[in-house]
Amino acid sequence: MGNKNSGPKKGSTRTKGSGRKAGTPNKSSKLLKDAILEAAEAAGDKEGMVGYLKDQAQANPGPFMALLGKVIPLQVEGTGEDGEINIKIVFE
Repeated sequence: MGNKNSGPKKGSTRTKGSGRKAGTPNKSSKLLKDAILEAAEAAGDKEGMVGYLKDQAQANPGPFMALLGKVIPLQVEGTGEDGEINIKIVFE
């Protein structure tokens, strides 16, 4: 049998500058994401990805709502001067 752990040995150091720079996405992850977006665009006929997402909202409301829940917090903006959310509590 071969060596199960082919990575660097414990305590060894890597050559400075080797590997990806911090924040650089994995190429295979980017390729997969691009392929998924392209497939969704093609599946939506005339309306493209929006049409596909409309169909999925009808056919699979549970997963669609989970997806929506991940997107909505990124879209919320308050009415304050710098976009902050103002809350007013009144006791009577």
